[in-house]
Amino acid sequence: MAKLTALYGHPTDPAAFEEHYANTHAPLVEKIPNLRQFEAGKIIATPDGSEPPYYWIADLYFESVEQLQSGMGSSEGQAAAEDIQNFATGGATLFISET
Repeated sequence: MAKLTALYGHPTDPAAFEEHYANTHAPLVEKIPNLRQFEAGKIIATPDGSEPPYYWIADLYFESVEQLQSGMGSSEGQAAAEDIQNFATGGATLFISET
């Protein structure tokens, strides 16, 4: 399995972030070809009680790195990637891992 993780920084308007994510971004993500599983949520705490460095996390699972690359390279994957600039005012960090 391959996983694309997106960590979103604290947005300038959390309510607007969550509204856009739920009603626009998540539906775009769910259309990505080869996507096996999609999980996303608000980060609520750290183990030591300090302020979390990120506001939101999303994990997109694919059968393989090749399937991830194919899905993200599709028009649907590109639409989801391009949408990030429309709501992630706190920035976004993305990385790929094998599970």
